[in-house]
Amino acid sequence: MDIYSDKRVVLTFDAGGTNFVFSAIQGGHEILEPITLPSHANHLGRCLDTINKGFDHMLSRLDQPAVAISFAIPGPTDYFNGVVGDLKNLPGFRGGVPLGKILENHYQMPVFMNNDGDLYAYGEALGGFLPEVNQMMAAAGNPKRFRNLVGLTLGTGFGGGFVCNNTLITGDNSIASEVWILSNSITPSRNAEEEVSIRAVIRSYKAATSSKEEETLTPKDIYDIATGSREGEREAAIHAFEFMGRHLGDVIANLISLTDGLVVMGGGIAGADRFFMPAIMKELGNQFDFRKDDPIPRLIQKVFNLNDDSGIKGLTEISGKYIDLPGSDQQVYYDQLPKVGIGTSRIGTSRAISLGAYAFALNQLEN
Repeated sequence: MDIYSDKRVVLTFDAGGTNFVFSAIQGGHEILEPITLPSHANHLGRCLDTINKGFDHMLSRLDQPAVAISFAIPGPTDYFNGVVGDLKNLPGFRGGVPLGKILENHYQMPVFMNNDGDLYAYGEALGGFLPEVNQMMAAAGNPKRFRNLVGLTLGTGFGGGFVCNNTLITGDNSIASEVWILSNSITPSRNAEEEVSIRAVIRSYKAATSSKEEETLTPKDIYDIATGSREGEREAAIHAFEFMGRHLGDVIANLISLTDGLVVMGGGIAGADRFFMPAIMKELGNQFDFRKDDPIPRLIQKVFNLNDDSGIKGLTEISGKYIDLPGSDQQVYYDQLPKVGIGTSRIGTSRAISLGAYAFALNQLEN
């Protein structure tokens, strides 16, 4: 699917607990200035009126009809049937609200919804990280191409999605790739999100410092302390991100073993990659050493950090060779070194989610 050449228009909105942001996308680009309206999260009627107001505004400014509505909304939600469940940030929807069918009946067009982690991964796979890496491979003359990608969002929560050969893997209950509830070997009593999220960074810094300001610090504040641009306990700040990186690396190692693809990270914490990426890479390079004389590597693949020039060079350089096909003048490319790459989003999390929502709608319309 080439989302950049498609001329169909899809309406989107970002369903936040405080505000709703409405937009319209055509050919992978926003064609109207987005508008932001208060969500009225505690009152279902006012919330639905806000949604209608936002879409009515966008439709009145379009030069051509929209073909669908597509948006990201957190769980618990029955995405397949379009029923929103008991959302913490939208309490007015408690008890189950068939938002998809409500909007379909009102606007007489298909409506699609999905998890933001899934749509983030889909956007990065079709219009972000994955095609960019493949362009790097082509520019280096390397015949290898990647078709699998895991997208991870690091923020208030820990979300993810998996795309295989341009197909978003959603699962039978629309809850595949629920990375937040994965276990981890570093802190076995906690699920992954408790150590890979905003609250994890804050808690880790708080545990290592006596600062009286710690109650109001944000991860951005802790990042500034780590860089030395803000006063605070710098070593504690650096450790907070490193500790998160160890847990994240443990999760990513398992995901790479399952998917054998690229990994891209977005979200509010992703900008601190200079502090947590080394811990991730160290974890990915670990070994199972129960056999002291013959340890087993944590991963079969060699993983390259694509936020680093040396990592890009390592992934893109030609490590294979062409071997002769007996009985013919043909040759086959053979590479004994399985390689994947990991990095942070180049296009930004919000744009990736919007692209994912756009692509998801177009794909569903074709099926």
